[in-house]
Amino acid sequence: MNVEVRKLEVKSDPRGLVWEPAGPGEFAVQRNCHVVITEPGGIRGNHFHKLGTEIATQRGPATVRFRDARGVQDVEVAEGEVVRFVFPPNCPHAFKNSGSQPNLLVAFNTVAFDPETPDVYREVLLG
Repeated sequence: MNVEVRKLEVKSDPRGLVWEPAGPGEFAVQRNCHVVITEPGGIRGNHFHKLGTEIATQRGPATVRFRDARGVQDVEVAEGEVVRFVFPPNCPHAFKNSGSQPNLLVAFNTVAFDPETPDVYREVLLG
């Protein structure tokens, strides 16, 4: 299966930014939500899920690398952009903060996180 990649509309005003990471029909099947702040140069992910489908929204600047049926893909998320990725099971993915300030990732997964048997399998795409 292929990863779905879509730039999201970001609304801004003097208070800050807002975007919608998932649609109304998607919330019923989500079993996990996590918010990640990554320091400049930091890398997150470098894993895949055997069972879960993950929706991740990455605010740029960032490099997102994944491997799907088309091979290894790199997506550059520009400063201020938010890009949504839907990673199907068995699709390795990684996120690198390519900016000079902390950046934000908001993600959902269809499998609840269980620290005893996590559905997270290491596969390094970004070093």
